[in-house]
Amino acid sequence: MSYDFDLFVIGGGSAGVRLARIAAGHGARVGIAEERFWGGTCVNVGCVPKKLMVMAAEYGFAAEDAAGFGWNIIRGAHDWPRFIAAKDREIERLNGVYTGLLDRAGAQIFNARARFLDSHTIMVGEETKTAERIAIATGGHPIRPDIPGADLAIVSDDAFHLPERPERVVLIGGGYIAVEFAGIFAGMGAHVDLVYRQPLPLRGFDADLRAAVAEALEASGVHLHPGHSPLHIDAHDAAKRLVTSHGDAIEGDCVFLATGRKPNTAGLGLEHVGVEVAPSGAIPIDEGFCTSSPHIFAIGDVTDRLNLTPVATAEGHTLADSLFGGKSRGVSLKNVPSAVFSIPPLATVGITEDEAPRGARIFLTRFTPMRHALTGRPRRSMMKLVVDGASDRVIGAHMLGEDAPEIIQGLAVAITAGATKADFDRTIGIHPTAAEEFVTLRGETRRIGAADAKAAE
Repeated sequence: MSYDFDLFVIGGGSAGVRLARIAAGHGARVGIAEERFWGGTCVNVGCVPKKLMVMAAEYGFAAEDAAGFGWNIIRGAHDWPRFIAAKDREIERLNGVYTGLLDRAGAQIFNARARFLDSHTIMVGEETKTAERIAIATGGHPIRPDIPGADLAIVSDDAFHLPERPERVVLIGGGYIAVEFAGIFAGMGAHVDLVYRQPLPLRGFDADLRAAVAEALEASGVHLHPGHSPLHIDAHDAAKRLVTSHGDAIEGDCVFLATGRKPNTAGLGLEHVGVEVAPSGAIPIDEGFCTSSPHIFAIGDVTDRLNLTPVATAEGHTLADSLFGGKSRGVSLKNVPSAVFSIPPLATVGITEDEAPRGARIFLTRFTPMRHALTGRPRRSMMKLVVDGASDRVIGAHMLGEDAPEIIQGLAVAITAGATKADFDRTIGIHPTAAEEFVTLRGETRRIGAADAKAAE
């Protein structure tokens, strides 16, 4: 049978664009559809604009800190509309970069919604197209908890387009988005309350890292409410009020829900093509990114495996190479580094102390960064290595502090390559830097299972 395309990609985010571009570069006839914005969540309402917001917030702290170095800089009010306009111009430029990459590669672009009609046929806007293979790369979207008044709150997509910065923000959630926006709004001068169910934010991260980020949030002026669940939200004139499981009523100009995301699978017509969908909305895949239908694939956040932009990009590239480039390979989800752009940022690679095997050695340091010895700002850095006791391999590295994502990216190469603690120890540091601490940690802080072993003697 003759098809319109060798491959049709539904979704123009990081995963879909990389897949379409590389597949077209291999000579495949490729179509790709995006109904909302090119570049997906990351470029438009995620990583890129969020990091620009973090940078904007840090300028406020820097203006205050300058006095410690002899500069007379007066921190003024932040011009939110001016910043948002600048951010939007950059995002518009990046949208053009993505479509330009696709166009130059030879992919056919459709600015439309796509859905399945049958296993080889899709409706793209008002057109019907056929493809030998189809890939689903539709990403995810923020969700609202099932509580009364949830519609009175905003979600992360809305936060990037607020006409003005709220003076009082009540953030609900303890994950990446909540922690990052708490720092952003506090840094721009807002009163921020952060409400989360766990004892510490960032469930799943290393415990020392979680404690360090809670301390950093408080040092930035964020008011923490650990162990609180949201019960309902109501409105009082222009203000909003959150009532928690502790009976507290927390008032703000804006309630921000950062309580999770869900894969974008609704309305794709998957029921017509036999693609299995999990109760969460995620699409299960095998090692080759194939769904339960043999010529339909899924990549990126819609699979809800490890929802990070570089993972989605790697999956798109790998699938293109496998299908059309004659290169059969996979994507390892082991030792994937990640960062949370809190203020200061944190980054991590490898396993946490709680996941470490018995006998693992822990090396930990906390210190005041050189900059803040002069500014007096109560900002602390934390650095930690988890070392396998049997092999001496470094199996985890965790850091909170300025430049943590840049530093951990380099350590991720070493850990992926199997570097040992002895390799770290014989590496000469760069002085004076924070990064040198990772190669000068000599004193073992503790050993996993050591207390149990001593008690058994």
